[in-house]
Amino acid sequence: MKVNKALTIAGSDSGGGAGIQADLKTFQELGVFGMSALTAVTAQNTRGVQGVYPMTADAVTAQIQSIGEDLRPDAVKTGMLFSAEIIETVSKEITKYGWKNIVIDPVMIAKGGASLLQTEAILAMKKHLIPLSMVITPNIPEAEILTDTTIRSIDDKRKAAKELHRLGARNVIIKGGHEEGKMAADLLFDGESFTEFKSKKIETVNTHGTGCTFSAAITAGLADGFSVPHAVDRAKQFIQAAIEHDLRIGSGHGPTNHWAYNAKKKENLVHGSQY
Repeated sequence: MKVNKALTIAGSDSGGGAGIQADLKTFQELGVFGMSALTAVTAQNTRGVQGVYPMTADAVTAQIQSIGEDLRPDAVKTGMLFSAEIIETVSKEITKYGWKNIVIDPVMIAKGGASLLQTEAILAMKKHLIPLSMVITPNIPEAEILTDTTIRSIDDKRKAAKELHRLGARNVIIKGGHEEGKMAADLLFDGESFTEFKSKKIETVNTHGTGCTFSAAITAGLADGFSVPHAVDRAKQFIQAAIEHDLRIGSGHGPTNHWAYNAKKKENLVHGSQY
């Protein structure tokens, strides 16, 4: 039996709700073998980010090369990359190994408001990393920064998606969690057509790590050979369950529940067997 593998290149979250911790939990829950390359260590909890301690570019390179020389990933996700130097390093290594199924979560700002991406790194991301991506998953504030536009309507979202596609992303999904209203509509653009994935908004402060988890779930799907729409659809179900059944831990923005999706599936199977 082939074991499909996924690599996350991202920062560590000491609180366990986001970053590589969230990614690895998601990979495990969705049945792919998870690997990691750390770009930074954060001192972080549900109240916010108390410190960010970046790795050197050489340290990031060494981690990626260790994976590349022995454990070829079927999909790769990038999260917090922190600096232009690290972004260029990651892009170079991905290109060198010829990895496909690259999912970019352009992590820029933590839930508590702390900046997690240096300003000069944005240009490096647009120039070096976005052209390598199979999927990019910005939320609305991130899409606004990357496209230098203001998003207030569905037309604005479509224009931003087209611009990100023009920058080289094969598929763009602009998340709708920051929009007004009772529904969260994620917009997928594949270069030709738009598809919306809608879900009911949940009133909760426990949404720490939702972006990391969603993009990791897409990555797991691609590692298993799913099409992009299929991977996005399952990821949407995964994160919806994780938010609906939150863990209610910590005194700030708590984490989502990474085991809720599979627990819900088991519950449905048991319920179904009764009829």
